Amino acid sequence: MDVAQALQELTELSAQVERAVVLDAEGSVVGSTVADERATERLATVARDLTTAAGELHAGGDEVTRVEVELRDGAVFVLREGGRTIAAVTSPEPTAGLVAYDLRTCLHAIDDTPKPRRRRAGQEPKEEADE
Repeated sequence: MDVAQALQELTELSAQVERAVVLDAEGSVVGSTVADERATERLATVARDLTTAAGELHAGGDEVTRVEVELRDGAVFVLREGGRTIAAVTSPEPTAGLVAYDLRTCLHAIDDTPKPRRRRAGQEPKEEADE
């Protein structure tokens, strides 16, 4: 499924996730549940900054796979896997394991491979004209 569908499913199934954003390997936004572009970019910036800060704290140089910051009014989760990052803001006192599971499931649901176009039965493929 595409990013928009995966994010829609995430927000429908996870009552704790209030908003989320997905970033590609370069850190660019590829999908968001937030209509406001500034709010989307703000969450994306938080995700990039948190993973950078967490990576700088660990001397081993391992890639950061999860960051969680719990606040009085909610929490921020950032998960990185398979070249993608997902960041989410939750309601107060989230069930951390469940939120992480839901975010990881969302990342796994995203399919980058283009679907082949289906032809109608009996229809022959069009031949390319030589230029």
